[in-house]
Amino acid sequence: MRHTIATDTLGPRGPALTAPIDACVHCGFCLPSCPTYVTLGEEMDSPRGRILLMKEVLEGTLELDSALPYLDNCLGCQACETACPSGVHYGELITGFRAHVEPVRRRPAAARLQRRLLLETLPFPRRFALAARLGRPARALAERLPSPLAAMLALIPDRLPPAAPLPARMPAQGPRRARVALLAGCAQQVLDPDINWAALRVLAANGIETVIPPGQACCGALAMHTGASERARPLARANLAAFPTDVDAIITTAAGCGSGMREYGLLLAGEPDAEAGAALAERVCDVATFLDRVGLIAPPPLPEPITVAYHDACHLAHAQRERTAPRRLLGAIDGLTLVEPAEWELCCGSAGTYNVEHPELARRLGARKAANLRATGAELIVTANIGCLTQIGLHLREAGVEMALLHTVQVLDRAYAHALKGAPPR
Repeated sequence: MRHTIATDTLGPRGPALTAPIDACVHCGFCLPSCPTYVTLGEEMDSPRGRILLMKEVLEGTLELDSALPYLDNCLGCQACETACPSGVHYGELITGFRAHVEPVRRRPAAARLQRRLLLETLPFPRRFALAARLGRPARALAERLPSPLAAMLALIPDRLPPAAPLPARMPAQGPRRARVALLAGCAQQVLDPDINWAALRVLAANGIETVIPPGQACCGALAMHTGASERARPLARANLAAFPTDVDAIITTAAGCGSGMREYGLLLAGEPDAEAGAALAERVCDVATFLDRVGLIAPPPLPEPITVAYHDACHLAHAQRERTAPRRLLGAIDGLTLVEPAEWELCCGSAGTYNVEHPELARRLGARKAANLRATGAELIVTANIGCLTQIGLHLREAGVEMALLHTVQVLDRAYAHALKGAPPR
């Protein structure tokens, strides 16, 4: 007998859970693009396998604990959505399912401690900076520590750049073409504050005024994508209050942040501010998308040619459906040759906190991604997400390779300044 899901028990997220399950025809087009299926070769570690598992849990024919190992393996990269001919919104399903079961799932004490540490540290730049500085001396003990803790320590850079607080406003240069608000972000402010500053300079050079609203918070993506929606909602509401409505767009410089903010309608479904959340989500735009939309003022020709490999961050290419704009921006730089790595669709293994919570699988994916990028022969690797930059940099170092890595806006910023050559390796 075929069981059906009792949608009245799912709350306001019900449609986001049931519609993808109903839409999946189990064709298998998603399999070659799924990083866990490609790596592990298990049907239950594929999107269609996980959809079946979630369906059975929601129908009450499978115990949650039996499904969780496979569902937890999912990176949430949404590469399956790009490959899916049926338009299955897998990202909404996995995010909604994790939020639905989080109140009843049981975690070991060590996992609960790690989860609390991540959720109470990474979304807060001052806490994260302090934790990173305290963690650096402990890296020498990494081999003696549990794998997840060792993975956290390995991601801490040798040195943190000095803090670079952002202004309240960056005026446009020349006639103003647009006015935007910038999400400052969390970990990126600590690990590479130059990305936001590069974005401000590039936007200004293109006639775009930028405001950085006080009172803004973490985008909430880290909590939302790991099932902790009760932590994500207050962050979303802080941003609803902070960001003005009289701007042309809300700009993000981290793909994961942009993806998270574009899901505020889903996060706040059934809440009084759901409509406001959905309206804000519609105005969120990656910096590359916005620059491409208004029309980039081309930088001057480079004094020396350079070959660049562009890595597609999953939450830009798959979640936000944006692959064209960054390539068009980079292609506007005279003297820059763009090359494409193999397996562009596969995640690098960063995926928010995935490389901490699943270090072994993330390490395999990171090494595979780094090898594909090295094989291009490029002098510089470019991407749109701080997590990707950190993960790829780690695996290049582990392979004994020194390659420069930059964000797309850092490349544009340096191109305007004739300083693209000699970018430091991560």
